[in-house]
Amino acid sequence: MPKYVIERDIPGAGKLSEQELRAISQKSCGVLSKMGPQIQWLQSYVTGDKIYCVYIAPNEEQVREHAQQGGFPANRVSEVVSVIDPTTAE
Repeated sequence: MPKYVIERDIPGAGKLSEQELRAISQKSCGVLSKMGPQIQWLQSYVTGDKIYCVYIAPNEEQVREHAQQGGFPANRVSEVVSVIDPTTAE
């Protein structure tokens, strides 16, 4: 199943409180449970003004549907074509 990185422009994301991040996570999980097991949230990275999320989904449309239902921006959705890490150099 394809993996996607979603770039979400959220001004001040890095200053969100633990409670705010929990609420966002709960909202996301609620939408995912309604959409079914074909779309999965793996993890997210919070930076100053963006959140980068990693999802497994059958297609980009499912990722965008999740964002729409949750009220989250999905400014850029990119399919992961390869993963590299330090062991790639070996």
